[in-house]
Amino acid sequence: MDTSARLLRLLSLLQSRADWTGAELAERLGVGLRTVRRDVGRLRELGYPVDAAPGAAGGYRLGSGTALPPLLLDDEEAVAVTISLRTAATGSVTGLGEPALRALAKLQQVLPSRLRHRVTAFRSSVVPLTGAAAETVDAALPAAIAAACRDHRRIRLRHRRGEQEQVREVEPYRLVHTPHRWYLLAWDTGREDWRTFRADRIMSPLGQPGARFTPRPLPHEDAAAYVSTSISVAPYAHRARILFHAPLAEVAPHTSPTAGRLEAVDGHSCVFHAGSDSLREIAVHVAAKGFDFEVLDPPELVPVLLEVAERLRRAADGSRPHGPGTAAGS
Repeated sequence: MDTSARLLRLLSLLQSRADWTGAELAERLGVGLRTVRRDVGRLRELGYPVDAAPGAAGGYRLGSGTALPPLLLDDEEAVAVTISLRTAATGSVTGLGEPALRALAKLQQVLPSRLRHRVTAFRSSVVPLTGAAAETVDAALPAAIAAACRDHRRIRLRHRRGEQEQVREVEPYRLVHTPHRWYLLAWDTGREDWRTFRADRIMSPLGQPGARFTPRPLPHEDAAAYVSTSISVAPYAHRARILFHAPLAEVAPHTSPTAGRLEAVDGHSCVFHAGSDSLREIAVHVAAKGFDFEVLDPPELVPVLLEVAERLRRAADGSRPHGPGTAAGS
């Protein structure tokens, strides 16, 4: 490679992972260590902040500078970013639409023709299906919450519950999101317990971050599973555990994390945790998934299943097709 092509290749390598040894870079570029050092110096002269650690165990990493360096993407990365930007423009976070479209226009302008055709096909063929206005979150809100999670700083939330507004001081830990909603997992200092807050009910803007806190162990090693349980099981009068006689991988596509939580038992079965204020709703919901199952909890769900099954049987009997000359009900 000539010097310019090698510099671009070096920059691409440095962007692809955090740390590289000099020997690894030399092998990838097909040059010696002295050439690697010279090329790193050239990148620095061009304004790229390449940090170096001396010694045998030392290496190089691309640091953060005052300007955003150009990203070098391979074909699949470029297509993935393009499709993601298009999706973000119609997502559940307000304020991202215009920046996403600006970034998309810049990216499409420099795409090679072989990739532009793929992206154009996606753009011309895919149309978002929008229904009633969904709850959206201002883009600044998850960014501010994420920063507080990272820095372990308390925040004061103004949180809506119906027509009421509550002020809560919390220690934020994780942001968990579904395709349509964002949730904050936090320790509520007033309640002295873990709480899950819907982000679209948190009023913007947040106040200034508060005092630092010492992180405590999370209530569950899987924050997403904990939030799924807290929004789909805990708030309801009835909580159910259903054993599906099917692998988790087969049941999962038929289950939303906001409707319940799945837990693998073995390679042939899984447990579904769900909640509702109506046992009949739980009965219909699990029966509609199309897998054999049994009720682990609560026992009160069993007679409700029998009631629903009998109603369905009567409906099926009364809806049988009648052949020519056959009287209804005969």
